[in-house]
Amino acid sequence: MNPGITKTPFRKPALNILIADAVAPTALEVLCAEPGWNVTASNPKEFHAHLPDAHALLIRSGARVTAEMLQRAPKLRVIGRAGVGIDNVDVDAATAAGVLVMNTPGGNAISVAEHTLALMLASARSIPAASDSTKSGKWEKKKFLGTELNGKTLGIIGLGNIGLLVARRARPFGMRLLAHDPFISADLARDRGVEMVSLDELYAQSDYISLHLSLNEKTRNLFNQETFAKLKDGVRIINCARGELIDAEALQRAMTSGKVAAAALDVFPQEPPPPDSPLLSEANVIATPHIGGSTEEAQETVGIRIAEQVRDYLRSGVVLNAVNMPSINAEQYERIRPDLDLAERLGSFAAQIASGRPGHITLIYSGNLGKTSSGLVRNAALAGILKHHLSQPPNLINANRIAEKRGLSISESRHGRSYGSDSLTIVVQTDEGRHTAEGTVFADGSPRLIRVDGIYVETRLTGHMIFTKNIDVPGVIGRMGTLLGENEINIADFSLGREENHRSADQRAIAVAVVRIDELLPNTVLQKLLRLEAVRYAQTIELPE
Repeated sequence: MNPGITKTPFRKPALNILIADAVAPTALEVLCAEPGWNVTASNPKEFHAHLPDAHALLIRSGARVTAEMLQRAPKLRVIGRAGVGIDNVDVDAATAAGVLVMNTPGGNAISVAEHTLALMLASARSIPAASDSTKSGKWEKKKFLGTELNGKTLGIIGLGNIGLLVARRARPFGMRLLAHDPFISADLARDRGVEMVSLDELYAQSDYISLHLSLNEKTRNLFNQETFAKLKDGVRIINCARGELIDAEALQRAMTSGKVAAAALDVFPQEPPPPDSPLLSEANVIATPHIGGSTEEAQETVGIRIAEQVRDYLRSGVVLNAVNMPSINAEQYERIRPDLDLAERLGSFAAQIASGRPGHITLIYSGNLGKTSSGLVRNAALAGILKHHLSQPPNLINANRIAEKRGLSISESRHGRSYGSDSLTIVVQTDEGRHTAEGTVFADGSPRLIRVDGIYVETRLTGHMIFTKNIDVPGVIGRMGTLLGENEINIADFSLGREENHRSADQRAIAVAVVRIDELLPNTVLQKLLRLEAVRYAQTIELPE
């Protein structure tokens, strides 16, 4: 069965469908066509009154669905979000109540890709400034000398669905296409006319750079003062992804110096940006109010899609684009939630310690872990591995499909109990090496790391962490502690381990440390850790609290 679709039997009683936001008339027609279905169109301020009788709720971004509201909706089976973002839905509360949550990923991808190209063209030809000048009565032909896209190099950071659509549309303009995405294979990209390169290579060669990344602690302010120094002189930046990917002050300085010739931004760290934002005063900045996905076609597409998804679920139990767990009830979910939590956190940990481009993922189940739900545990682990590199985070339903589309091969095996416990081991094979992480669920329900690369080290999989490898010589731990203390980094937990059977008695063993700290470690301190004698590797790890 397709991992993105699950079927469960349903009766066909009269059903009440509540629409809390305006959707396309064609979407309403899909639902009204069902015999015995009662469709109520409301609005984000008044829909709560209809919740007690609603079996399905359709929303966009205006209506908010909270745990308290769900308590007032005992009949509710499904929430359909016409769009991608689900920040306005308490998904955990919905899952606990046995309510399915679905969205429509990719419904506005074409619109965002086209807006990206529109901003590129507008930047190349100074269209907004030229239009304002002409409408003010001027005729400044010489002032608005433009440049062609033909022959220029476009660097795409994040080659997911939207990134690939941008590449496909930029190619007919005669552009050379570079991309960086650790979860896209070079062969897959080559088939689409895109050359995969390192970030530094992309920075040095690109005339235009377009961002299509998710936001996390590693991508936040990815474009900072250090990054701008690596760029080709006169580069143009386009951002239709997340405003927080760019340090606005660093961008302004780069534009003032001439390093960046122009920027076209649809998103901002603060939306709307302050009217007195210095960046908005730059003549070579084109700014639009987060409208990349706002087209008539996109809004109609996502409206029809969510109406069809809700119809198919209620009519026949088919589930598409779920963001929680549609194939199990709330009671079953409570039983397996610790295993799923472990798998996602362990996958995230493994992805963050791994260097290089992943090619193969191995999942090893020990003891009873995952015996009745290995498919869900697998997808939870893959979601943890993939989520740091996707603009649309994967979930239990679609993680396996996304991994396959991105060229990752996956294998699973089952062993007896590992070291006396039920555990999950995740092996990430990259083009630079092999990285393993093993974890288990303690009796209190907490997910714990118990081994890294075969070395025993036990700690909770939560919060801000530092992972290090060093030659096992005296004084390393003391110097690490002193360095963190000098930089006012408070240590919550310090877990240590070392090789038990290294190759020969005359060689020092490799030791590892997982340090849980109270706040995000600044990169400057991480670089100092790497310079400590005997330290061979250091990496920050960010996991949910």
